[in-house]
Amino acid sequence: MNKSHEVEYCNLELRFDRRQIQNLIRDLIQEGYSLYWSETEGQFLVSIRTGRKLVKLQFQRMKNRYKIVGDYIIKDEKLSELIEKLINDTRGHAVVKRIKDRQIVIESIMFGEIIRLVEVSGMEHRIIYQKKPFVTIEEMIRAFQSKRAEERAIVLRYELDYELSMLFDALQGTDEDAVSESKERLMALRSEMLQLEL
Repeated sequence: MNKSHEVEYCNLELRFDRRQIQNLIRDLIQEGYSLYWSETEGQFLVSIRTGRKLVKLQFQRMKNRYKIVGDYIIKDEKLSELIEKLINDTRGHAVVKRIKDRQIVIESIMFGEIIRLVEVSGMEHRIIYQKKPFVTIEEMIRAFQSKRAEERAIVLRYELDYELSMLFDALQGTDEDAVSESKERLMALRSEMLQLEL
């Protein structure tokens, strides 16, 4: 273990299926880590021994998938490599702070790809890399001139009314699967309404 190596993972937004967690456990065992795991109805916990430290990765259950929760400080180089492989494989989001020789390098990762790299040294910081936006000025002008959002807003309201009536019917019939599906569709419609600023 490199004593000067320290990586902090914040705002992790990684979603997994059970197979990916099992692959992580397999990789950790192959790398020689001592670990154990436990599972409850709401979460899956993997505890990894790194020297004298114990790192506990918490995966929150979301139906038949999992989401990693919490912020983690990792002082083991090999373990941090495995976590970064996980971020990349799941195309997740994270803020990664690498602390080395009184200098911090902060990586902002979206969909498994670095979009911004900042170096902080004392009070000074400099942007090493920033991914260029894909949107051009012409595309922005076309978007502002487009009537598509207003047209979609009208249809969206009808879809919302219909989905609410479907939810009401499902609740009356006590069909839990239909209630769950309807709630998911309503959440998607809500998200789209927020994007359209309705």
